[in-house]
Amino acid sequence: MNAARLPARRAVRLSAADIGRAATLALHDELALAPKPGLVSFVDSGSHSDMDAHTFMRSLFALRHYFVQICALGEAHAPFEALERCGIAAEARMLAATGGINTHRGAIFTLGLLCAAAGALLRDGAPLDPQALRQALRRHWGDALAARTRRVSALPGGMAARRHGLRSASEEAALAFPVLFETAVPALASALRRGLSAQRARIDALFATMATLDDSNLAHRGGMAGLRHAQQAARGYLAQGGAASDHGFAAARALHRDFVARRLSPGGAADTLAAACWMRRVCEDIRPPAP
Repeated sequence: MNAARLPARRAVRLSAADIGRAATLALHDELALAPKPGLVSFVDSGSHSDMDAHTFMRSLFALRHYFVQICALGEAHAPFEALERCGIAAEARMLAATGGINTHRGAIFTLGLLCAAAGALLRDGAPLDPQALRQALRRHWGDALAARTRRVSALPGGMAARRHGLRSASEEAALAFPVLFETAVPALASALRRGLSAQRARIDALFATMATLDDSNLAHRGGMAGLRHAQQAARGYLAQGGAASDHGFAAARALHRDFVARRLSPGGAADTLAAACWMRRVCEDIRPPAP
């Protein structure tokens, strides 16, 4: 049933534990989604020979307290350095759980910052909605994120992004995640309003993100040619009707095989989709009513 047709419910006051738990569930939403080009799911390992869904589940279990902790730091209006230390400790737990495999480094950064922003809104007694989250992120840690971008731009990854004219993950954060707030979240909400199932809506949101994001995972694996191929494939998929079309699943599976053959994996888009799923779970103006 289309959630938009259900009666509205009274807003429920969430806690840091609720917000952190929603982050873990959102990462599971992303993992469980299939088909999705080149990415790990419960169906297969995509373009990855060193990890599978079990690896991701071990990582999720190791991270389940991190999102609650960083939300609580946000609620305390902690400085960025405290958030960074919390994230570094979480990454160490992830690597210990996965035997050194990076499953969720990007999600630790992105979802961690969003949980902190949600915590700041809890402290301020403000409603949880996308615009308020973005404003809280800018207000409390925007200057620190901009300084971090200048710092990491001198590292090899940052220099490579500049050389190719790409917006790095650090720059995306310093701009308060424009692709997440301006592309992924609206695409997910629009698909659900049109009556698509959660699976089809998430597929469309993933492809909309792939079409827009300067995904460093794609550039690292396939160079600029790989990134541009993935972006063009995503645009073509959406232009042909996306997941709403009769051939939507078959076309997504065909692109999955193509990405696997090319060893492409849009990990940045996957993290962004997880963040959109988290927002769908916690934000009052886009949260589906209780049954």
